[in-house]
Amino acid sequence: MVNLVDVPGFVIGKQSELDATIRHGSRALAALYQVNLPWCAVLVRRAFGVAGAAHINHTRLRYRYAWPSGDWGSLPVEGGIEAAYRAELAAAKDPAALRDEIERRLNPYRSPFRSAEAFLVEDIIDPRETRPLLCEFANLAAPLRTPGVVAPAYRP
Repeated sequence: MVNLVDVPGFVIGKQSELDATIRHGSRALAALYQVNLPWCAVLVRRAFGVAGAAHINHTRLRYRYAWPSGDWGSLPVEGGIEAAYRAELAAAKDPAALRDEIERRLNPYRSPFRSAEAFLVEDIIDPRETRPLLCEFANLAAPLRTPGVVAPAYRP
């Protein structure tokens, strides 16, 4: 399996709770964790929260690469500022200026290099290197293909 990852995350808020977004998304995550095949993920853009974690089963052997354009973690800075600094923003004389200042202060922590280390990404690659690495992955995975009946899996 090759997964080119761009998953901004599950929408949060009251309507998402009413729509059971996280429950339905968790079913997809449970199914992903039952996949029994070689997996390679390339983080090309965004991967946040529970939805971002659903790009790969981290408990199995896998390859994970990221492009320098990758932006991933628990919560996007944009939404995180609104949630974490709500009271300060509401009390500020110039909320837009305060928001910009907080974002400038937090942006250095968005570095794909810091995130790659924290989230165990094998390598940050030039996008032009993607095809040769995926070919290498396919050649390594080819001998592992085995036909047969797959046991039924648990579905939440």
